[in-house]
Amino acid sequence: FSSVALSECAMMYILMLSRHFHEAHQNFQNGVFYHPPGTELIGATLGLVGFGASAQELARRARPFGMKIMAIDIRRIEDEILDEIQPEFMGTPDDLDRVVAESDFLSLHLHLNAETRHTIDARRIGLMKESACIINVARGGLVDEEAMHEALLAGRLGGAGLDVYSAEPPDPTLDVYQLPNVVVTPHISGGTDGTARKRAAVAAENVDRIGQGLEPLYRVDQ
Repeated sequence: FSSVALSECAMMYILMLSRHFHEAHQNFQNGVFYHPPGTELIGATLGLVGFGASAQELARRARPFGMKIMAIDIRRIEDEILDEIQPEFMGTPDDLDRVVAESDFLSLHLHLNAETRHTIDARRIGLMKESACIINVARGGLVDEEAMHEALLAGRLGGAGLDVYSAEPPDPTLDVYQLPNVVVTPHISGGTDGTARKRAAVAAENVDRIGQGLEPLYRVDQ
């Protein structure tokens, strides 16, 4: 229900980071004009780790900006979706290192479990371009936060857009969260009016279905 909301938030991070929003805002406050120059998204590579609903929605939003799409998923993606989005590369988890290394923006769209924890670890962060940005609206534990923080503080990453954290709430006073190339929000990417309406509509529909003796939709206890 929140795939659109998640994708819109991720796209917001990409735009804010490409236009150096924090630095630009500070310059406005200080009367410094015409700086910093932004980075155009046309031709930039968006890597999608997981290509489910939210990643597909993000790809649909990135395409009009002229971004190139690289994605991986553990399952086979339907041909009609690939025909619509037309990613430049669609791979499997075996291709993750390639996607990490070639991406200008790397966005995570996985469930968190024992297998996916720290999918983006110190080694993979080391593969990334120094100008690349990590986007995470999924789960904080997908990234080795300590390794990511070290890379950001050392200038070995271009930036990060983060809505989720390994421990919530995180310590907002950490130096990494003060960096101008780090955009942080308090786990709000999935919370929109549209998401709330969709969830309420499904709850009402399930009340009707149960009243009619039908199986409820979207059960997770099976």
